Amino acid sequence: MQEKEHAIKLRYQVEDSPALIESVVLGFQNVITAFGGLVAVPLIIAGMASSSVEQTAYLISVALFVSGLVSIIQSRGFGPRFFRVGVGLPTIMGTDFAFIGPAQSVIALGGLPAYFGGTMLAALLEIVMSYFVKPLMRFFPPVVTGSVITLMGATLMSTAMDWAAGGAGAPDYGDPTNLGIAVLVFLIVVLFNHYGRGNWSSYAILIGMGIGYLFCLFMGRVDTDQILAAAWFRMPSFNQIGIDFDWRYALPFLSGYLVTVIETVGVMQTLGEVTQRELSDEQVAAGVRADGFGSFIAPLFGSGPAATFSQNTGLIPLTRNASRKVAIVAGLIMIVLSMSPKLATVISVMPLPVLGGAGVLMLGTVAASGIQSLSRISFDTRNLIITASAIGIGLGVSFRPEITQGLPSFLAGLFSSGISAGTIVALVLNVLLKERKTLR
Repeated sequence: MQEKEHAIKLRYQVEDSPALIESVVLGFQNVITAFGGLVAVPLIIAGMASSSVEQTAYLISVALFVSGLVSIIQSRGFGPRFFRVGVGLPTIMGTDFAFIGPAQSVIALGGLPAYFGGTMLAALLEIVMSYFVKPLMRFFPPVVTGSVITLMGATLMSTAMDWAAGGAGAPDYGDPTNLGIAVLVFLIVVLFNHYGRGNWSSYAILIGMGIGYLFCLFMGRVDTDQILAAAWFRMPSFNQIGIDFDWRYALPFLSGYLVTVIETVGVMQTLGEVTQRELSDEQVAAGVRADGFGSFIAPLFGSGPAATFSQNTGLIPLTRNASRKVAIVAGLIMIVLSMSPKLATVISVMPLPVLGGAGVLMLGTVAASGIQSLSRISFDTRNLIITASAIGIGLGVSFRPEITQGLPSFLAGLFSSGISAGTIVALVLNVLLKERKTLR
């Protein structure tokens, strides 16, 4: 694994080992950044299954435990070469929104046991496909990966803006107070990141979100009743709901796993860019395999499929930290939080504008990394068409996701995400448009 020349000088390279206290602080930043996505999916799944309050709390707790476990596996990397699991770069993983669509129909048919059994069986597809990633990597030249990385940050920006406004569907969406809190956090992060010396710069995200959280607490915008009511300790356990193995329940999830493979390859390329490492095809395949392996074992504990979180890649250039130790510590923090509902609740009740203020910058950083990658290629007509088409269609699907509703269910699943739609377009055009050799 080779280092790349890069404009940003990292304080910690992948193999570096920051002191324990610093690793905990940097790891906590990663957990806070991912927390909204970590708890959102189990909340939605619980709603689909009409789960009780106790069962909902159980699903959230298990999702945190599994996310921490598979984050450690992905970041550390385990196993022999022929079944290497984990890319070995700092990665945060969690439950994935790509499976919510098919989950609704499967849960309606067989409840949560059908959901767990279907996702577990379908995960075998991703594990098998990981062995075909290496020959497929030749279809991912810089013009494709640069477009995908740019698209990854750009398509997620609407999520960050929703957070800044108070959360999609919130009655106070766009309230000036929400926007003011988001702006406050944004400015604190920017100023500390740019002017902070030493560790202060690396802790900019945590400092900004911490100040924003305290500001909201004094304003009475934090639900302290939920924190007081939550239990201090609960041991994790294996699946208490049941697993129904039936291939009928697995079929609806196949398109979701195809999308996950495409998106994970893009995230791996982004990780290589922000950690300033040249990834081998085997490492990308091991990263995809970790997604599939994590999704296979997750139902054993009572959680849905796991996937690599793209938003956390934006933390690496901002904190100038690429140490895998920090991601492993973040995984351990998630496991600890899964055992303490009270600590998890402290984070889960964080007002969304706080997360939005930091999220705008983090996801913007991902898009900027893609632009930086594209700046290294020659923008002839072919590359311009590929980039414009991938970003245009990817953003178009993100802005108007209902455009795919009339497609057959398999195609609708493949193109349901702006990232997967843009990636597919870039891949197809890269094959169709042959490079012209220029004479000198």
